[in-house]
Amino acid sequence: MAKELKTIDGCEAAARVAHLCSEVVSIFPITPSTPMAEMCDAWSARGQTNLWGDVPTVLQLQSEAGAAGTAHGAMISGALTTTFTASQGLLLMIPNMFKIAGELIPTVFHIAARTIATHALSIFGDHSDVMAARSTGWAMFCSSSVQEVHDMALIAHAATLECRVPFMHFFDGFRTSHELNTISLLDQSVVREMIDENWIREYRERALNPEKPVLRGSAQNPDVFFQAREAANPFYLAVPGIVQGAMDRFARLTGRHYKLFDYVGAPDAERVVVIMGSGAGAVEETVAALRNQGEKVGLLKVRLYRPMDNAAFLSALPSSVKTITVLDRTKEPGANGDPLYQDILTALVEDQVSGSPHLGAMPRVTGGRYGLSSKEFNPAMVLAVFREMERDDPKNHFTVGIVDDVTHTSLEVDRSFSTEPDDVVRAVFYGLGSDGTVGASKSNVKIIGAHTDLRVQGYFVYDSKKAGSITCSHLRFGPRTINSTYLIERANFVACHQFGFLQNMDILGVAEPGGTFLLNAPFGADEVWKQIPQEVQQQIIEKKLSFHVVDATSIAREKGLGHRINTVMQTCFFALGDLLPRDEAIEAIKGMIRKSYGKLGEKVVNRNEAAVDAAIAGLAQVTVPAEVGSDVMRTPVVPDHAPDFVKRVTAMMIDGRGDLLPVSAMPVDGEFLTGTTRFEKRGLASRMPIWDSSLCIQCAKCAIACPHAAIRSKVYDPAIMEGAPSSLSTLAWKGRDDLAGMNMSIQVAPDDCTGCGICVDVCPARSKEEVKHKAINMQPREEHLEVERANWDFFFEIQTPCQRTL
Repeated sequence: MAKELKTIDGCEAAARVAHLCSEVVSIFPITPSTPMAEMCDAWSARGQTNLWGDVPTVLQLQSEAGAAGTAHGAMISGALTTTFTASQGLLLMIPNMFKIAGELIPTVFHIAARTIATHALSIFGDHSDVMAARSTGWAMFCSSSVQEVHDMALIAHAATLECRVPFMHFFDGFRTSHELNTISLLDQSVVREMIDENWIREYRERALNPEKPVLRGSAQNPDVFFQAREAANPFYLAVPGIVQGAMDRFARLTGRHYKLFDYVGAPDAERVVVIMGSGAGAVEETVAALRNQGEKVGLLKVRLYRPMDNAAFLSALPSSVKTITVLDRTKEPGANGDPLYQDILTALVEDQVSGSPHLGAMPRVTGGRYGLSSKEFNPAMVLAVFREMERDDPKNHFTVGIVDDVTHTSLEVDRSFSTEPDDVVRAVFYGLGSDGTVGASKSNVKIIGAHTDLRVQGYFVYDSKKAGSITCSHLRFGPRTINSTYLIERANFVACHQFGFLQNMDILGVAEPGGTFLLNAPFGADEVWKQIPQEVQQQIIEKKLSFHVVDATSIAREKGLGHRINTVMQTCFFALGDLLPRDEAIEAIKGMIRKSYGKLGEKVVNRNEAAVDAAIAGLAQVTVPAEVGSDVMRTPVVPDHAPDFVKRVTAMMIDGRGDLLPVSAMPVDGEFLTGTTRFEKRGLASRMPIWDSSLCIQCAKCAIACPHAAIRSKVYDPAIMEGAPSSLSTLAWKGRDDLAGMNMSIQVAPDDCTGCGICVDVCPARSKEEVKHKAINMQPREEHLEVERANWDFFFEIQTPCQRTL
């Protein structure tokens, strides 16, 4: 059977199987599980059927508790049911989950594992949510890649029907749920072979039926409750064997082999890391690199965490092992160890006291924490773990990936270590939320996956501010399956989609020598060099980068695309990337445009196709001088007058270097200063509003409507204008009589404005000579930046009559 390869993300990989294997899908959205629910809802709305030719019923509830309750009700009526959730959403489902497990009802909940809010909210990924639910009695089944998510989802749906124990199928939020990767899709015939109709018939026969009434959910007294809890033991004891049986059937059908515990590494390994989830990818790459150097190291991937099969775990370990390190992606304060560590240690100790231990001598066991809230976990950190295991007295209960200068748990990391292969193209794109960069990057991945033999991977780093914030897309293209579950640190292609980023960010720190740099700039190739900061020039020269520019913002605006520059920048990437012949790449881009925008009408399609052609014409290479030559310097992260905490902590976070902050810098209870946002000058806009006082009717709608309070209106004494910049416009006040004789000004904060244009939309005052010209108008930021900065600095200090009274 030919394998269908497709580039999809982890959420779609799970949702495809869940929709196919379900009759009822109860949903409530929560990041990062939302796409699974959205896709199932869309598929059912289009009439897409499940394995039995029926369209699954998708029900959106008012909360995760409602979704779990609805799922429970559907299950006891005999419907094959699923749902999706994460984080606090999973916690709200726990009461129903205890009931479902207690009643031995088969189901699979797909979890995009995410951090539980503690001292602060985080929308990013770790295992704290699933570990909080581990006592519910559900089997816990973990996937570590997009391919595994697809495969394990089916294995879970098959196994739960056979064993009657419900399953939590979980995978790392964002790192796996939102990663695009090329995978082999499951054919429906494989799904049909895996799902035994006899199990479904037996499940239906156990459903509540008024024709065969039974009592469920009774109240029990101390005389029988304990015994009843133990009565389900045989079902849990059978789970590991049933899951392995499902894995073996799956292997015969697909050729992809899985075990409850998969070992990778030297057969005579002396140091073994035990881990589950996406971190396994970084560990596996490191193991391969160290084995090439002759080191005896290995990795044990945990698939079925609960019920834990001690015998399968011990059998998977090489008998030569001397040191085992267990890595947990969660923190359980006050415990003797984190969850996976405790269970592995228990298995090893029970083996030793059994009388006939599988392993000879008891290995030395240490535990560590990594990757909380999607903290980066890369091969350099894995190397630190293996180096620590070599010590005579290795740290236990350590952390890796942070600097703990308080309780000194952290390991020292050699950040120069890398396992990135030379034959993999690594591209990083810096964009602005809603400018289309992430969408274009996803399109790039899918085009290359569909039109070449290369395997692809795309991972997208979002700021929690979402729209209007910085995004960073990490793309890899190579000849083999890509399991590099960490961010790119050595990119041979870097694109900056917003010129203003150069003032505030170290864009080229990730670029490797000899790479390509593509910049969206409002300047041509002959003048852009003197407009970029000295620090950027120095990096371009030292790294010998091939430097190219395009005015994507102007092209997008001229072609009627507004601020969405994605089509232009995408075309330039293919023109420079040498991954596809240029003509083939352009045709593929236009094909994707027709697919993505066809439903919006021919005009939208034509505009985007015109932008493709204009992008090629507008792309130019910059001749790089031998020496730095610019009067422009990067803007200080925060001003000198900022509070000490802002200088020490907030500034590091604003500058994208928050990972380097030590533990001692952080508030112990999550308490931060208020009002620190005023020091974060993001400079996101390519165009900003400029006030035309000659047309202003003093309605102040622009200031009221600005969602970021980046436009202010003040009424003040005219005498205050002494010493003001000549460029600061003022207007005699025409409003309330008690402010007679006053002046007023409207001023934009140029480094706070996001360029959304809402102020222009709401302005009612228009020029009689030029209809499009209003009392406030969007203008190119770079042309007005220095003037408006000076205006804002003076304007901000103006005291109004009300302020003076206070």
